[in-house]
Amino acid sequence: MKLATLCYVKDIYNKKTLMLHRIKKENDMHKDKWNGLGGKLEIGESPEECVLREIKEESGLTLKSVKLKGFITFPSFDGFEDWYVFVFISEEYSGDLIISDEGKLEWIDDDKIMELNLWEGDKYFIKWLNEDKLFSAKFNYDKGRLVDYEVSFY
Repeated sequence: MKLATLCYVKDIYNKKTLMLHRIKKENDMHKDKWNGLGGKLEIGESPEECVLREIKEESGLTLKSVKLKGFITFPSFDGFEDWYVFVFISEEYSGDLIISDEGKLEWIDDDKIMELNLWEGDKYFIKWLNEDKLFSAKFNYDKGRLVDYEVSFY
């Protein structure tokens, strides 16, 4: 079991979201996909501490606040382990973007995000980030393809 965070940093004034094009790492299961930013929790770290650290490491930005939007279960996503992911948004940040070791960072117009090469399930839950509800979802993948999903809103 792996615990992780995923965050979508939003520029609400220009209606853009910071996305990461995963093109740099060898043997990356996310190769050529566009994702939000985040990563695995370290021992003793809360999801909030993790997301703040990961965003700083991957983008150079310092988040001033985060909002938990949901929780996603990905059973055997990498073929071996279940992933449990805390999903956040942030609209308050400071700093300048760095060159990321993970891939290419780019501010994408919110109305263009669905045109990116996303994981199939992302096209569902990215829409839920704009809802004034918390979601809990499970996305089942087989060999990189979405099989089905279920979601509850609170």
